[in-house]
Amino acid sequence: MDKKQFKETKAFRFKRFARKSYSIFNSIHKMVTIGVLSGCTLMSAHAASIDPVEQIFIKTDSESIPPTELDEVVVTASKVALPINMAAKQVTVITSKEIERAPVRSIEDLLNYVAGIDILQRGPHGVQADISLRGGTFDQTAILLNGVNLTNPHTGHYNFDIPINLSDIERIEIVQGPSSLVYGASAFSGGVNIITKKDNESGFYTKLEGGMHGMFGADVRGSFANDKSTHSLSAGYKRSAGYIPNSDYNIYNLLWQSRFKVNGTNIDFQAGLNDKAYGANTFYTAAYPNQYDDTQGLFFSVKGESSGKIKITPHIYWSRHYDEFQLIREGTPDVPAWYTDHNYHRSDVFGMNLHLQYASQLGITSFGGEFRNEGILSNVLGNTIDNPIGKYSKSDNRTNISYFAEHNFILDRVTFSLGGLINYNTAVTDKFEFYPAINGSFRVNDKLNLYGSWNRASRMPTFTDLYYTTATHIGNSNLESELSEAFEVGAKLNNYLISGSIAIFYMEGKNMIDWVKPSPDALWESTNHTQINKKGMDLNLTLNIKNWFGINQPMNSLNAGLMLLDQERADDELISNYILNHLRHKLTVGLHHDLIKNLSVAWNFRWQKRNGSYVSYIDLQPGERVDYAPFSILDVQANYKLNNIDLFINANNIFNTKYVDLGNIPQPGFWLSGGAAIKL
Repeated sequence: MDKKQFKETKAFRFKRFARKSYSIFNSIHKMVTIGVLSGCTLMSAHAASIDPVEQIFIKTDSESIPPTELDEVVVTASKVALPINMAAKQVTVITSKEIERAPVRSIEDLLNYVAGIDILQRGPHGVQADISLRGGTFDQTAILLNGVNLTNPHTGHYNFDIPINLSDIERIEIVQGPSSLVYGASAFSGGVNIITKKDNESGFYTKLEGGMHGMFGADVRGSFANDKSTHSLSAGYKRSAGYIPNSDYNIYNLLWQSRFKVNGTNIDFQAGLNDKAYGANTFYTAAYPNQYDDTQGLFFSVKGESSGKIKITPHIYWSRHYDEFQLIREGTPDVPAWYTDHNYHRSDVFGMNLHLQYASQLGITSFGGEFRNEGILSNVLGNTIDNPIGKYSKSDNRTNISYFAEHNFILDRVTFSLGGLINYNTAVTDKFEFYPAINGSFRVNDKLNLYGSWNRASRMPTFTDLYYTTATHIGNSNLESELSEAFEVGAKLNNYLISGSIAIFYMEGKNMIDWVKPSPDALWESTNHTQINKKGMDLNLTLNIKNWFGINQPMNSLNAGLMLLDQERADDELISNYILNHLRHKLTVGLHHDLIKNLSVAWNFRWQKRNGSYVSYIDLQPGERVDYAPFSILDVQANYKLNNIDLFINANNIFNTKYVDLGNIPQPGFWLSGGAAIKL
C-alpha cells in the first residue's frame, strides 16, 4: 500500500491469537500485530469494566498513528464469548492479580469489595454466605464454575459449596441483571462465573497462613503441561476455633483439571470435592444458637470445543451435595425430648447442553439446548416415598429443558444481539416460557462505549421454599416461579488515565418468593409477593495514578464503586427474612500503593446501608423489631515480594466495628492474619 494508505490503517494488538471465530471476523481489513499485553485492570477487586490494552504506534516517516484498542479479556456476558469492550451489558471482572492483593480468605470475602454485590455472611472465610445482585435474593443468582451451573436446587445457602481455592482462579465474571439467555432460566438477577487457571506451563504453588481465633490455612497447587495436554491438581484446607461460641469451622477443597488437545479440538475434564463442617450459631433461627452443619459437594464435567468457522461445544456435568443439619449440635446438654433426629439431604443435578456457533459476514449466530435434571432425597423435604432409602424418606425431582438462539451483529462501532430462550420445566404443567434478550452497544470512539439492554428471566422455587415445614417455618408447595424483566442503559469509559462505568437500571419482579411473617411471634412462611419493582444505579471509577503522575511516586491506583437502589416494597407491615431486607446503598473505595521497594499496601473500605429489619432475641425468645443500622469496614493487606516468595499480613475490620448484617448473627471484629506464598 502507499504511504497515505498506511497512515490511515488502524492497528490491533493482541497478546496472543485467541483462536475464536470472532478473531478472524474482527481482523478482516485490519492490520493485526501480536505482542505482549501490558495494561491496567481493576485494582483491589473493585467493580469497573476491564479494558487492559497496550498503547502501540505504527511508525511512518512523518508521524505515529495511535491504534484502535481491542480488549484481550474475553467475557461470557452473552452466548458468544466476546472481548469486554464489545459486551452490551455491564460486566465486572476480577482478575487473579486483584485476588492476590486482597485481604481475603474466600470468594465470598472477595466479592464484598464489589459495590453491586450484596454478601450476607453467616460465617466468615467461606463458611456460608448468601450472594445477591441488585436487590435480589441469594436464590436468584446463578453460580457457575467454568460455565458449569452449580446453583443448588436444595437452597441457595449452599451455592458456594464449591471445590475451589483463591489460588485456582484466573478471573471472576459478574453479569448484573436478568441473564436467562446466558446462564439459564435460574439467572433471575444475574450470574457469577468463576473461571479457573488453564496452565500452559508446569509449575508449583503453595501458601501457608495463620491468625487470630485459631485460624490456619494451607493451599498447594501443581500443574503439568506438554504439547498435547495440561493438567492441574490443587488442595486446600482452612480452619478456625471461631470468633464467637459455636462458630468453629473446618473446610477442605480438592480440584482436578485436565485439557487434551486433539486435532484442533479442546477436551476439558474437571472434578472436585468440597467438605465443610461448621458451628452455625443462630444461622437460621436465634431460638437455637447451637446449630451445626456438615456438608459435602462433589462435581464432575467434561466439555469439548471445536475450532473453525462452525464451532461445536458439547457439555456434560453432574453435581451432588450432601447436608446434615443439626438444629441442636451433638454434645449440647439438655436436649428437649421432641428433638429426636437431624435433617439429612442429598441433592443431585445432571445436565447436558450443546452449543453451536457460526461466524459469517453477517455476524455470529449461536443456538443450542440444555437438559437439566434436579432431584432431592431428604427426611424433611419432598413427597413421602414408599420405600425409604437409608435416612431419606422423602424426595422430589424435576427436569428443565431449554432451547436458545442468538445472533450478534458486529460492525465497526456497533454490537447488537437479539436472542431468546424457550424453557419448559416438568414441575410446571403444560407451560412453555419464552425469555427474550435484546442488547446493543455503540462505541462512540476508542475510549467511550454506550450500551442498552432489555432482558427477561425466571426462577423456580427451591425445594426448601416448597417443603421446609418445622416448628418455626411453613413451606408452600404451591409456589409459582418468579418472573423478572429489566431495562438497563449505561456507559463505559477507558483510557490510560481513567476508566469507569455507569449503569442505570429498572427491574420489575413478579411472584417474588420470600419467607415472611406478620408479627414477631408468628411462624415464617414462604410466599409469592405480587410484585416488587426496583430502580437503581451502579457507578465505578478507577484512577491509574502511575499514569497520571509517573512511576517515581508511590501511588498505583485508586478505585471507587457506588450502588444506589430503591425498591417498592410489597407490604411494609411484613417482617421479611430476605427480599425486603435488600441492600439499599453501598460504597467501596480501594487504594493500592508502594511503601518501599517490593513492599506494597492495599486498602479496602466499604460502607453500606441495608433496608428492612429483623426480630431481636433476648434469652432465646423473640423481642422487638430492629432496623438494620449502616456500618463501615476497613481492611488492609501489606505484601512483600522476595523473588518467588510473597510475605503478607492481613488486617480485617481494623477499627473493630460491631455490626450485624443478617438477623441476630454478630459479625467478626478485628482479625489479624498473615502468611507466605511460594510460586515456582
